[in-house]
Amino acid sequence: MTNTYTFKNQPPGLWPMYSRAVMPKPGPAGAGKTVPPLTAELIGVATNDTNLARYTAVCGFAPHTSVPITWPHILAFPLHLKLLTDQQFPLPLLGLVHLRNQITQHRPIGVGERLDIQVRLDGENQTDRGLEFDLVTEARSGGKLVWEEVSTNLFRQASGGSGQKPAGSKPALETYANTLNVKAPENLGRRYGKVSGDLNLIHIHALTAKAFGFPRAIAHGMWSKAHALALLEQQPGWRKGPVTVTCNFKKPLFLPGTAQLNWRQGEDRWDYQLLNKQGDAPHLTGQVIWHKD
Repeated sequence: MTNTYTFKNQPPGLWPMYSRAVMPKPGPAGAGKTVPPLTAELIGVATNDTNLARYTAVCGFAPHTSVPITWPHILAFPLHLKLLTDQQFPLPLLGLVHLRNQITQHRPIGVGERLDIQVRLDGENQTDRGLEFDLVTEARSGGKLVWEEVSTNLFRQASGGSGQKPAGSKPALETYANTLNVKAPENLGRRYGKVSGDLNLIHIHALTAKAFGFPRAIAHGMWSKAHALALLEQQPGWRKGPVTVTCNFKKPLFLPGTAQLNWRQGEDRWDYQLLNKQGDAPHLTGQVIWHKD
């Protein structure tokens, strides 16, 4: 039986959920756990809330009459947190790793348009690295699906195998003809965290990040994806219309930091990658795939 939480016009408050996020889960961490069938929905949320302009600015999107393609992810974030901090969800929130993200926008979503957003847990899969599962998000306008997303997360677990790739040389990165420099300032995690609601301590400050084993704070993966798209959509040849954007998160981007966005253009697909300053290791890789109307 699926448990569904319903909210109208306004999402659930974040602070009570953050307090639950730091509480330990009962029993051994993740041992023998399964992902429960939980769903949350937000009915009639406006797309032009007070954070939209700040989000557009911090991610580098140009102003439009439609919202950035990644904005519904921000509107859905309180629902994501609602499910991940639910007492029925057996895994600790702070132990999750965001592996990949795929967004399909069926049509541009207007600024001020109202959406019905639904989020569910799905796609449980036991791997060598641990338990993977999906957060599936769907946004509807007037009853029609206009936007959808699959975010795949990992909870690391010991397994019978080593969980490591065989030793050997790393495959060479492909060289894309188009390049832009990307700068990520020290306060980026705090700025993005305020507008997105994602205040995970690994992003906020070097001191809090060190408590989790990072030498410095790291940029939010969804900021990196959004900023890459903000730069790409300003390039000649960018198209409007139905589109899917995939993203695989690789190595963290430490703050402050410098990276390079590389891409190549095809007829119906652009490949892109955000590399470190030296250009020899990826922070993320992905594709932009346009669909026929």
